Amino acid sequence: MFDFLEGYDLLGAFWTTVQLTVYSAIGSLVWGTLLAAMRVSPVPLMRGFGTVYVNIVRNIPLTVIIVFTSLGLFQTLGVSLGAEDFTTINFRLAVLGLIAYTSAFVCEALRSGINTVPLGQVEAARAIGLNFTQTLRLIVLPQAFRSVVGPLTNVLIALTKNTTVAAAIGVAEAALLMREMIENEAQLILISAIFAFGFICLTLPTGLFLGWIAKKVAVKR
Repeated sequence: MFDFLEGYDLLGAFWTTVQLTVYSAIGSLVWGTLLAAMRVSPVPLMRGFGTVYVNIVRNIPLTVIIVFTSLGLFQTLGVSLGAEDFTTINFRLAVLGLIAYTSAFVCEALRSGINTVPLGQVEAARAIGLNFTQTLRLIVLPQAFRSVVGPLTNVLIALTKNTTVAAAIGVAEAALLMREMIENEAQLILISAIFAFGFICLTLPTGLFLGWIAKKVAVKR
């Protein structure tokens, strides 16, 4: 039944999907945290930039962003992100596009967590002489992260599924291989089931594990 899988690097395709997810998740968490800090900053310019960025980026289709990284950044502006071969360039551009898109959702999840921190704690931090950055880093963000593990889990799962858009610029991840196999093999239902099962194996354990973490670290109020 599965003889048609010979000659296809199924594990390699899903490994590329995992790499896209991990690199994009790390970058999105860093950039999303900075955006969240800007959204609550007392500096109007930073607050305005964070607001405009989030509202614009999260309303642009991910496919448009990914295609722009290839056609706009690489082919028009010559941005290669330090890579030389076409495969690596496309991979890094896809990661960049996924970070730019996903960080907007990370930002909003974190901002909702920041809003759950009691105002009295912030005022107490200011009363003992902590500035905005120190208050955010020592008081607000640790509690905010603990309260938004669940929402961030949903963002991570969505990111894993969104990596399929990278096929639009030729990144050899699972969706690109699936399309190739459907074109070459007369096994549409079976191929679709195999790749659906593969993504379930990636997302379900992640959701269960992080859901357990969320219960363990939840802030008791």
